[in-house]
Amino acid sequence: MKIFEYIKNIWNITELRDRISLTLGLIVVYRFGAQVVLPGIDASKLGQLADSTDQGILGLLNAFTGGAFANASVFALGIMPYISASIVVQLLGMAIPYFQKLQKEGESGRRKINNITRYLTILITGGQAPGYIANLKATLPESAFLLPAGSFWLSSIIILVTGTMFVMWLGEKITDRGIGNGISLLIMIGIIAGLPQSLMQ
Repeated sequence: MKIFEYIKNIWNITELRDRISLTLGLIVVYRFGAQVVLPGIDASKLGQLADSTDQGILGLLNAFTGGAFANASVFALGIMPYISASIVVQLLGMAIPYFQKLQKEGESGRRKINNITRYLTILITGGQAPGYIANLKATLPESAFLLPAGSFWLSSIIILVTGTMFVMWLGEKITDRGIGNGISLLIMIGIIAGLPQSLMQ
C-alpha cells in the first residue's frame, strides 16, 4: 500500500526520523511522569480523589493533565500554569508599552518574553500548588498521607513546581528539536489520555 511506502520513505530521512524518535521519547517520559505519585501519599487510597474529578472543573483539569491530577502525580498541575502565564503575558502586551516594545524587537524580544513567561509560570504554579495540596488533604483520608504535614506540604509544593517546569521544558524541546508545537502536542496527548473511560469505549 502507498501509505506504508510513504511512511518508509519518511523513516529513511535521518533528520526526520531523529525528530520523530525524540518526540515520541519525550511523550513517553511525559506519560510516565503522569503516573508517578507524589512522595508521601499512599497510592492505594487515591480512589476518592479519582471520584471527585469525574466531572465539573476538576474533571476538565484532569483531562488536560492526562489523568495526572486524579493520580496526585508529580505532573498533577501539568502545563496549565504555563498556558495561564502565556495568556497573561499576551494581555500585558496589549496594555503595557514595555511588552509592546519587546514584541517589536524580533528574536531578542521573543527571548525576553519567553523568560518572563517562565518566571510567571513559576509564580502561578507556586500559587496553585498549595491549593492542590489543600484539595488532597480535604479529599483523601488522613491515613493516605505517610509524611508529617509540614514535610509533605513543603516537598509537594517543590515537586509540583518542578514538575510543571519539567513539562514546560519537554514541550520546548519538542518544539525545538522534535515535530510540531510541543506545548500543543502535550495538551493533545493529555486530553486523549484523560478522556473519561465512557468516551473511550
